[in-house]
Amino acid sequence: MQRTHSAIVGNNLLSPSTVVIPENLIESMLFGHEKGAFTGAYNVHHGYFERADKGTLFLDEIDALPVSAQAQLLRILQDGEFERVGGRQTLKSDARIICASNRDIESMVASGDFRQDLYYRISVIPIHIPPLRERLEDLSALVMHFLGKLAEKYACKPKLLSEPAWLSIMAYSWPGNVRELENILERAFLFTQDHIIDDLDIINSDTQKSVIPAEADKLDLRTVKKNATMELEKKIIHAGLSRFSGNVSQVARSMGITPRAVHQKLKSHGIDPSVYRNKPGMSASG
Repeated sequence: MQRTHSAIVGNNLLSPSTVVIPENLIESMLFGHEKGAFTGAYNVHHGYFERADKGTLFLDEIDALPVSAQAQLLRILQDGEFERVGGRQTLKSDARIICASNRDIESMVASGDFRQDLYYRISVIPIHIPPLRERLEDLSALVMHFLGKLAEKYACKPKLLSEPAWLSIMAYSWPGNVRELENILERAFLFTQDHIIDDLDIINSDTQKSVIPAEADKLDLRTVKKNATMELEKKIIHAGLSRFSGNVSQVARSMGITPRAVHQKLKSHGIDPSVYRNKPGMSASG
């Protein structure tokens, strides 16, 4: 049997589905139970580890796992062995384990809320995913992905964001990360009759904080607003060019404006789209 692999993945792991397990059922859900193991156990239940044999199991919010269940998790990660609740037979599972946490596991280890030996066992390949506000270059791809999913979900024509909507997207700090982005886009998608989304329900006192200069108090409001808008516009264009490998036509469609307007903006900002076309493995025209 191959050794079980595992990793701790940082914030904002985008997963197709997440199962939240009640604490009193965690051991049963993970390892299964035998018939008659407890009241209501009318049949044998095969847990996630048993069903994930020769596959991959994603454990979201590993930081919420009770200490009582951590010892059993450590055993199956270390030896690949477990028993169902109420059972005596030792079973085996060879599964690749991916764990995700939105809290600092090391601090939990220090406070005694997370087993140190389990932490070192799952932290084989740690991957830190920074919050959305620190990776604005991903916003274009995520927005297009979610808008496509929404069009399919509600069986209607695709919708695009207007330039003001893109400015709002890029200016927001996204404390709720990817899930908040998806929620706001779905709300706007449902309440927009046209194919262009102009208004997003975003309220944040920190909006445009990163693009307003430190000496803003010395400038008039119009200048501050203009500087912030220009800086955000540049970020949107750079993100679009990166997303579409320098294809100006696709960038224009994603922004809901004409290619000519994009070319004018490229000229005003001194941006050369060919830089994105010439990157290794990239080829585009427009």
